Amino acid sequence: MVAVMFMSVALIAMLCVLAYTLAVYALPFMLGLSAAQFAYQTGSGFIGAGLVGVVAGAAAFGILALLFDTLRPPILRLLVALVFAAPAAVAGYALVHGVTKESVPSEIWRQIFCIIGGGFVGVSALLRLAGGMGQPAR
Repeated sequence: MVAVMFMSVALIAMLCVLAYTLAVYALPFMLGLSAAQFAYQTGSGFIGAGLVGVVAGAAAFGILALLFDTLRPPILRLLVALVFAAPAAVAGYALVHGVTKESVPSEIWRQIFCIIGGGFVGVSALLRLAGGMGQPAR
């Protein structure tokens, strides 16, 4: 019985890590998912649609990272970072709201937790994109 409880806690922790990772990469993930749905609906099949989705998601992340690395004006770099981090922050907010919907009875505290969680995910997405932000653009 105790082993089952530990396994369920470990499974919940793994699902939270997976959801957090998907929230950080919300924009590339959603672009890849949309491309996969389009490919599947146009008759590419399940495997072809999966390949199209993976390539589209990786290309979206690669293009955003390349733009962030190559643009010199700070305002353009900030715009690229916001394009990447804003959907991640919204996904983080939704993730925390889904987790706390039944466990936090106060609406005010639920909103506070959701805003803090969305902020953490948005900043994490920004840091994943920036990587070496202290280094000058090439």
